[in-house]
Amino acid sequence: MPFYRFRLVLLSFLQHAGLPFAQALPEESIQQAFDDEGVAFGQGPDDVYTPALTLWAFLSQALFADEQRSCTAAVARVVVLLVALGRDPCSDNTGAYCRARAKLPVAVIRRLTEQLADECATQVPQLWLWKGRHVHLVDGTTVSMPDTPSNQADYPQPSTQPPGLGFPIARLVVLLSLATGMLTAMELGPYQGKETGETALFRQMLARLRPGAIVLADRYYCSYFMIALLAELGIDFVGRLHQGRTANYRRGARLGPGDHIVYWRRPDQPDWMDDETYERMPLVLRIREVHVHVQEPGFRVEAFDVVTTLADADTYRRDDLAELYHQRWLVELDIRTLKITLGMDVLRCKTAEMVRREIWTCLLAYNSIRKTMLQAALPAGRSPRQLSFTTAMQKIAASWGTLPVCSAATALRLIDVHLEDLVAHQVGHRPDRVEPRAVKRRPKKQKLLMQPRGEARQALLAGVLE
Repeated sequence: MPFYRFRLVLLSFLQHAGLPFAQALPEESIQQAFDDEGVAFGQGPDDVYTPALTLWAFLSQALFADEQRSCTAAVARVVVLLVALGRDPCSDNTGAYCRARAKLPVAVIRRLTEQLADECATQVPQLWLWKGRHVHLVDGTTVSMPDTPSNQADYPQPSTQPPGLGFPIARLVVLLSLATGMLTAMELGPYQGKETGETALFRQMLARLRPGAIVLADRYYCSYFMIALLAELGIDFVGRLHQGRTANYRRGARLGPGDHIVYWRRPDQPDWMDDETYERMPLVLRIREVHVHVQEPGFRVEAFDVVTTLADADTYRRDDLAELYHQRWLVELDIRTLKITLGMDVLRCKTAEMVRREIWTCLLAYNSIRKTMLQAALPAGRSPRQLSFTTAMQKIAASWGTLPVCSAATALRLIDVHLEDLVAHQVGHRPDRVEPRAVKRRPKKQKLLMQPRGEARQALLAGVLE
């Protein structure tokens, strides 16, 4: 039956064998990942929640919002699927589903997410790359989760919040492809503490980068040792000059107006770096600094300096670097997509292990939607960055429970219709758009909880609070 196999997941994400990128994470690769981890639950004749069906239901929770995101709603979708396939419905109790969901290894979901991004990256046309090279955007963000002992133990709330009044919070650093929009890597950890900052988490994912790539980052990542570690791996860096440094264009080897080569000296050994690594670091770094003027009205800064290891001024002109750094803003939009569109801003799971499953399942859904966008963009001669992620997600969600029960011909027709319509919904090109960082609609006023909820409840029962 279809729900025993991972074809169920692929079909629900508008996949069929005739599409480009179809061989990026096919059904056999998904099965192999589960087999390698020894995942084999739900194999009995009366078992409902196989790994394929459990993953299908878990992914569906990332596509819907509010009440439709709950485990109850996910089980309801499973019941509908079973009845539509001519099987007896399962119980609408969420216990069996939640137990099956907890058996999906985080390592498998992470492997599928990264493998999908890697395999799609090898198939992108040269036109989508920046001067024939893959560019990776890096940035950090935070997510919150329910206030439970397990979550507090792994991801403690900020120390500035009194116990019982805050929420556990985790820091995430993500690496995303400029060409495909896919998530290449992610690391998470506590919000505060030793080696929990963005650069520390980013160092943990350097192995995910391939020689010849370019990292595009904001000023926080612009440090001597970060650039040196990347250069050691054959990776170039483009980022804004750190606020602790000053560019002096009267010094160095001049390449043009506001464009020169300088040499940074190796700083003292930082606490996080071991002696062997420090001795391996070069004594000086050859750095190119470019002064960029912002001509667009409404921008918060009028000029800034870009730092890069791309020293060839003929191949990488000053204007090219300025335009590339301008695209760094896309990582902010991608993170907003993850947190708001896919609902990762406030997580729902009540244990730290399940929180990690929830995060990686959302990321797998994100990359799967991005793959669908690639398949729509390539035949139409578009860039996937021109298509709307929200529209793609809506189309996938609209037919989530329909495609697995359609005839083969109907399913192919519906997928083609969705992909054609997706190309028609392009992201508007509004280079001069300026919007204030403010909202018009006033939120409803609510009193703030100033003591733990249990104490406030007892006070209400005692008639102390209104």
